[in-house]
Amino acid sequence: MTLYAAYGSNLDPAQMALRAPSSPARGAGWLTGWRLTFGGEDLGWEGALATIVEDPGQQVFVMLYDVPEFDEAALDTWEGSDLGVYGKIRVRVDTLEGEKLAWIYVLDGYEGGLPSARYLGIMADAAEAAGAPADYVRDLRSRPCRSVGF
Repeated sequence: MTLYAAYGSNLDPAQMALRAPSSPARGAGWLTGWRLTFGGEDLGWEGALATIVEDPGQQVFVMLYDVPEFDEAALDTWEGSDLGVYGKIRVRVDTLEGEKLAWIYVLDGYEGGLPSARYLGIMADAAEAAGAPADYVRDLRSRPCRSVGF
């Protein structure tokens, strides 16, 4: 099994239990030196999609999951990596137990554009369900967004 670091709607353990039922949560952590952003507005149904970019001094809250190969293939389909929407990279996650190596999805598109309010709400709810700090969730809920979907 390999560790997967979720930063979007997959932060929610209940959602991950549906998408990757054999992938238990292994705790939370932070991607230090990375920033949550949005891009690929032309790729999403409702606007820009979540991704991360390197940015010293910033950090992104993540939930770690132990993912076997067959669940990884299912997640790849959910995330559109088989369509070229997201690729995967390996990152170092800071946890209370020390640094862990994990893979993460990154958007194969340019940074920029606004996500929908609905998408941001889903991400904020997922972060809250994963135990993210209140200020992190508040920041997600207060980001600029499209007020109308399509």
